[in-house]
Amino acid sequence: MAPIPTPHAPGRLARLVDGDTWYSFRHSPTAIVAAAIAAVCIFCALFAEFVAPHDPFDLMTLDLMDSRLPPAWIEGGSSKYLLGTDDQGRDILSALMYGARISLLVGLASVALSLVIGVGLGLLAGFVGGRLDAFIMRVCDVMLSFPSILVALLIDGVGRALFPQAHETLAFGVLILAIALTGWVQYARTVRGSTLVERNKEYVQAARVIGVPPLRIMRRHVLPNVMGPVLVLATIQVAAAILTEATLSFLGVGVPPTSPSLGTLIRVGNDFLFSGEWWITIFPGAMLVAIALSVNLLGDWLRDALNPRLR
Repeated sequence: MAPIPTPHAPGRLARLVDGDTWYSFRHSPTAIVAAAIAAVCIFCALFAEFVAPHDPFDLMTLDLMDSRLPPAWIEGGSSKYLLGTDDQGRDILSALMYGARISLLVGLASVALSLVIGVGLGLLAGFVGGRLDAFIMRVCDVMLSFPSILVALLIDGVGRALFPQAHETLAFGVLILAIALTGWVQYARTVRGSTLVERNKEYVQAARVIGVPPLRIMRRHVLPNVMGPVLVLATIQVAAAILTEATLSFLGVGVPPTSPSLGTLIRVGNDFLFSGEWWITIFPGAMLVAIALSVNLLGDWLRDALNPRLR
C-alpha cells in the first residue's frame, strides 16, 4: 500500500499572498495608488543615473544660457528640458530624481536609527520597570516638551560648530542624527506600553520559570509581539522624517549645497517664485508632497490592515 503523501506547509510568500493583509491591499484603491506613486518615486531615485535625462550636478554639462527655461509645454521652453531649468541651467526633472534620492536616504536612515534607539529603550523600560522605567519616561517627557524641529536645529547647529570643516559624509551623519534624536520618543512610548502588557502573559512567566535569561526573553519572545504597532508608526514616521529634512534644508542647515535635496531645491526656487520662474520651486514641492502623501497613505492602510478590530 502506497504511503499517503503529506501536504507541504505553504511558504512565506504563499502565506503572504493568501493572507488578510494582501487581500486588504488588493481591495484598497487608495493603497494601490499610493504604493504605485511611492514605487515610481523610489525607482527614479535609486536609478537616477540611468533614468534622468541629464546629470544636474556635473558642472561640465551645465550652460548658463539655458538657465530659467520654462517647461517644454510653455512658450520659450525646450523639449530638451521637460520641466524647465533652474538659475544654474540644471534640468529640473533630473534634479528632482537626484534630490529625491538624498531625501529618501536621509529619511530612511534617520527612521532606522530612531527605531533602534526607541525600541531598545522602550523594551528595556517596559520589561525592567522601576527607576529605570521612570527615568526613561521622564527623558521622553522632556523631549516631547520641545518642538522637534527646534531640537533638530540645535543638534545640527552643535554638530556643525564642533566640526566646521566636516566632510560631506559627516554632514549627512549629523543631519541623520539630528532627525533621529527627535523621533525615537514615539517608538519608546509605544513599545513600553506593549511590553507592559506582554511581560505579564503566561509565555513570559513560563520562560522565567525555566530560567531563560531576561535579555533573551526580551529579544526572542517579547520583541516580536510588540513590533506590529512599531512598523506602522515607522511607516508614517518616514514621511515625517523626509519633511523634517526638507525643512532643515530649506532653512539652510540641511544637506550640503553640493548635494541638494528636495528641500534645498525648494529653497533655491523660492527666490524666483515671485519673479515668474514658478517651476523652479513648484515641481520640487510637488515631488515632496507626492512622496510624503503616498507614504502617509500607505501607513494609514497598514494600520487598518493590521488592526483585527477593523477587519
